[in-house]
Amino acid sequence: MPIKTLHIPTADGQADALAAFPDHGGPHPAVLLYADAFGLRPELAERARELAGHGYYVLVPNLYYRHGPAPVTELPAFITEEVRPAVIARLMPLIEAHITERVLRDADAYLRFLADRPEAGVGPVAVIGYCVGAVLAMRTAAAHPDRVAAVAGFHPGFLVTDAPDSPHRMLAKLRAEVHLGLAENDMSPETINELDRALDAAGVVHATEIYPGTVHGFTMSDTEAFDASAVGRHWDRLLALLDRTLARG
Repeated sequence: MPIKTLHIPTADGQADALAAFPDHGGPHPAVLLYADAFGLRPELAERARELAGHGYYVLVPNLYYRHGPAPVTELPAFITEEVRPAVIARLMPLIEAHITERVLRDADAYLRFLADRPEAGVGPVAVIGYCVGAVLAMRTAAAHPDRVAAVAGFHPGFLVTDAPDSPHRMLAKLRAEVHLGLAENDMSPETINELDRALDAAGVVHATEIYPGTVHGFTMSDTEAFDASAVGRHWDRLLALLDRTLARG
């Protein structure tokens, strides 16, 4: 699968990004993929390449482009549990700076970009997020109910908070089908129930599933949290969701 490095005009500058898509046929249904807290890196390029192999145009932006091109901080080739806290500590100011207003401005830019790509289909899009990316995916879908037909979030964080703009409070306009794949330690039963109630109130088809035996970050093979069996389950759920919701041809 070809992978291209791109620069996307936004309200706040230029976001570096990568896109992966089949080198034949098309146009292909579009997928906007938000990275986990560690950001755009080879692991995400391979994720995009694999998904593109199933017939999709996959766009992966650098979440932290306002602070520089990816990677914005030095990352070890393999993120162990020992080094993880230090890496997260370096990234936390960037995560906290990525406030809702910035998320929504960026989402507007990314969806405009996808609409203009000749390789990407003109139909509805899917939005996928890993870790903190699940928050961005949910906000994007809620803000663009006419464009986003599917949302998938894996080992998500911060979907239910006490903040007035907590993602679970912003779902009234959501129309996308939703799959959330949680690690065992991602959310308490009470938090899951609160999120499910919000999705029920939005009237959308949704599934919230705990992947057995997993810890936060289980999809990422460059971390110690990686779980090969859970990643297989993740692909089964994700590809079925995309097949149900995105038009081809």
